[in-house]
Amino acid sequence: MIDVELAQKLRDAGVRWDPVAGDRFVVIDPPMPDEVYVVSDMTVDVHRFSTGTVIGFNGTTEWALDSIEHRRALWLPREEQLRRLLGGTFVALTRADDGWTVTTRRGDTEFTFEHGDAEQAYGLALLALIVGVAELPR
Repeated sequence: MIDVELAQKLRDAGVRWDPVAGDRFVVIDPPMPDEVYVVSDMTVDVHRFSTGTVIGFNGTTEWALDSIEHRRALWLPREEQLRRLLGGTFVALTRADDGWTVTTRRGDTEFTFEHGDAEQAYGLALLALIVGVAELPR
């Protein structure tokens, strides 16, 4: 799973989230980075109002919250969502000795991003694409 730090960097770089069923997220205000939630039609759903988007928690007796504002949640995109965001720059996902390698292409140049987790490798590739650099510090 993509980690909170990389998800925050992607958000800060301009990746926007329109919540749909199946999306994973954490609450960042108040900080709750260890509790991952999934948007679901049954327990966690999305309400769109003219004043903004709200994520509702239905039937959660353990929480004092009924809902939170969209901006207080941080999206943890899944592998296929990250691949879709890479668009035509995505070349391949391959198994590496100690994890996964995502290869992208811009023009005639290929770039590789390695990580032990495939979603993290995709996230690093997307962040590099957005900020326009060939390599990110690990």
